[in-house]
Order: sequence, then C-alpha cells, then structure tokens
Amino acid sequence: MIAGGWFPAQGQRSDHADSPRVGDGFLRVDAQGHVVYASPNALSVFRRLGLSGDLAGLALPDLVRELVPSRRRPDEETLSAVMGGRTHRDTEFGTDEVTLIARAIPLRPQGTRIGALVLVRDVSDLRRRDRELVTKDATIREIHHRVKNNLQTVAALLRLQARRIGSQDAKAALEEAVRRVGTIAIVHETLSQAVEETVLFDEIADRLCAMVTDVSAVGSRVRVRRTGSFGELTSESATALAMVLTELLQNAVEHGYEVPDEHPAGLRSTEEILAGGLLGEVSVGVHRAAGRLHLVVDDDGRGLPDGFDLEGSTNLGLSIVRTLVESELGGRLEMGPVPSNHGTRAVVDVPLDPLT
Repeated sequence: MIAGGWFPAQGQRSDHADSPRVGDGFLRVDAQGHVVYASPNALSVFRRLGLSGDLAGLALPDLVRELVPSRRRPDEETLSAVMGGRTHRDTEFGTDEVTLIARAIPLRPQGTRIGALVLVRDVSDLRRRDRELVTKDATIREIHHRVKNNLQTVAALLRLQARRIGSQDAKAALEEAVRRVGTIAIVHETLSQAVEETVLFDEIADRLCAMVTDVSAVGSRVRVRRTGSFGELTSESATALAMVLTELLQNAVEHGYEVPDEHPAGLRSTEEILAGGLLGEVSVGVHRAAGRLHLVVDDDGRGLPDGFDLEGSTNLGLSIVRTLVESELGGRLEMGPVPSNHGTRAVVDVPLDPLT
C-alpha cells in the first residue's frame, strides 16, 4: 500500500487521530465489515461494553449499534464508515461508563478495498478526567461569582452606613472601604467569566481607572491614561495588583489635584465638566520584561509634601500598597517627583508568577 501510494491516506486528520499505541485493540474486518480477527485487547474492550461472546464472525457496525445507546454513538454514516472499515476515519462512542475511540485503516493492496484494520482504544479514564476538570472549572467560576456578589453586598451595606453617619471623617473612611471592596469584586467578576484561573489584567486596569475617576470629588476633571499591557496574571497576583493600582490612582487623584474655588467640585453635566476644564492627567505605564512587571503611575499634580518619607508615612492607602507590594507580591515600591514636572511618580516592580 505504501509503495502504491495508498498509505498513508490523503486528507485532514481528525482531532482524535494520533499514533497507534501498544495497548490499542486490533481488529481485522473483511470487505463486508465482519470481524476476521480480534486481538485480546480488542476483545477486552468490547467486553467492557457488554459483549459476552467472541468477536470473530460478527458484523462490527451492527455490534456497536447493539451495545451502544444511540445518544452515545456517532451518526449512522460515520458509524458504518469507520466500523465497517470503508474509509480512513475515526470516531468516538461508548456507554455512560466506557468511552472508546475507533480508527479505521482500509486495506487496499492493489487499490481495491479488501477489508480494513480497526484500532480501538479505551479512553474512559481520560474522558472522566475531562468531565471532572469541566466540573471543577464551573465550580470555581461559580465561587468567584458568589464571592463577587457577596462583596457587592458588603459594599452596599457600607455605603448605606456611610449615608447615616454625620461625621465627615467617618463617612470618608467608609467610602474608601467601599472602593477597596469594589476593587476586589471587579477581580472576582473577571475570574467568574474566565475559563482559566488567570485573567487578562488590562480590562481590570481600565475598569479601575474609570472607577477611581467616577468616585473621586475631582475625578471628572482628571484624565487617566494607560500605556503598555499588563498581560495575563494569576488570580492571586491580579487581586493584589488591583488593590495596589487603585490605591495609587486614588492617591494621585485625591492628593495631587485641588479644584479651584471658582470651579466647585460638584460638577455633574458634561457641559459643566468641559467648562471647568481639566485639572491634569495621570498616566499609567506598564511593561513586562525578564519575568518581572514594571508599573509607573505619574501625575502632574502638586507633588509630594516637603519632607515626605515613604517609610514613615502614616497614610492608610500607602501602607496598604507597601504591604501588598512587598509582602504579597514580593516586589519593590518607590515614590518620588516626576523628573519632567512637579508631579508625583510611584514605581512598582514585582516578579511575575509562572502561569501553570
């Protein structure tokens, strides 16, 4: 067949096709699809399907129709073509407990089919593991979805509590807590829609940028721009980095800019915002190199106060950022002036977890 050009067969191989293995069952069928020879492995495979006798002399397509329920076997054309050995194809069939892959190799020594070899492989364990993985993935996504819902409920309760408090300091503290809880909820929402336990962080970063400007008093007057790509991150790194980015953005927007008296902070309409003009721009630059992620947050605001010391800072947001960067992400945090203007620059450098 090789010398005559009849083997290997022309055309596209299917997803099931791969090299034969030692453990495959081996059947020889004649031109009518009757079994002429069956190896012990092949007999063992069909015994698992429910066969009680021998395979020799049986019509293989009819046997599969008898042993396999219609919902677990291929269409009639594929079944007849593969199990009858009429074409070089493969198919999958089985019962609720057993799954088999059958592959037909027509025999054409002189160009005319005289029968076929049919290889059968028991892939029950493989398919069972596939189902378990699908179930596990669905369960994990559902957990992330429920965590997101619970976090949103917590944020709503904190928001209600903030409305009932007269103290402006307490109200501001609760509003910051709402924002932090919402940040974590965004990560879990993204994970609930992902197939893997990794996320493309760019979407999360853009949502966080929009959220910070929405909740800040001067946010509508400050533009946040991102350059570069975070790429794909593990769920653990994504949660910590989302908190870090949110705190740095919030710190830049809240402490870097002040609304002039002639343009009060309570702007609402687009026309009023445009009339008030932009106060400045916060840029988020990120790139990945040599197994590390480098994040730079620059603003063109009023800069750091005189004598600022990151180590001695009592700002809660910066304390959270330092803890997350150094303890959770194993990285470094630096803050200082922007070389080109009087604004503030925050630099975060963290190692990237290997994606498995």
